[in-house]
Amino acid sequence: MEYNTERDEMIIPEYGRNVQKMVEFALTIEERDKRNAYVNLIITAMYNVNPDAKNIVDFKHKLWDHLHIISDYKLDVDFPYPMPDKQERLTPPLPLKYKNSDIKFGPYGKVLELMIEKIIEMEDGEEKQLLITLIAQQLKKSYLQWNRDSVDDELIFKHFEELSKGQLKLNEDFRLNTTRNILNNNNSKKKTNTKNTKTQKNTKYSASGNQKFSNHNNHK
Repeated sequence: MEYNTERDEMIIPEYGRNVQKMVEFALTIEERDKRNAYVNLIITAMYNVNPDAKNIVDFKHKLWDHLHIISDYKLDVDFPYPMPDKQERLTPPLPLKYKNSDIKFGPYGKVLELMIEKIIEMEDGEEKQLLITLIAQQLKKSYLQWNRDSVDDELIFKHFEELSKGQLKLNEDFRLNTTRNILNNNNSKKKTNTKNTKTQKNTKYSASGNQKFSNHNNHK
């Protein structure tokens, strides 16, 4: 019995061991015409075992590149695309540089922090005061998405003050929406979206059925 631990390591596991064996056999074919024909069969097999490849831009080019890699760039056949650079593949990619975007409070994310900074820069007026109240309400909504068990309004007010560095003031009579109302609204939106999705699907199926019925009558 042959165990996987005793077999050669698979170069690209997505294509399976049979494709790799086909490539190994192609390397032993001496006649170029036969080798070319056999390699095209391998490309077809690679597509059949990995049909999702068609969703990749220029997927045929990608299959040929993978064939090069599996053969360790040793196949001598008529390729429809330039051979990829082996050294380029072996060279590790450069590390990505991320912007310094420390988030003060995880539940709110960076976008809300940036919005608060923009509101601070606005001139005083009704529009600014409206945005202040909307941001405060959004802080509570965001916090509830992060922790649905409990939320203290005083904690939200404290976070609001820290994020705005005390430069944004809420009206004395301002009240945050209750936790129950926020959660109920979220549940209602989910139910509405689910209902709309089902309605769209039913409409699509109904339209398809009517079209088929119409086509059938036209052929009578």
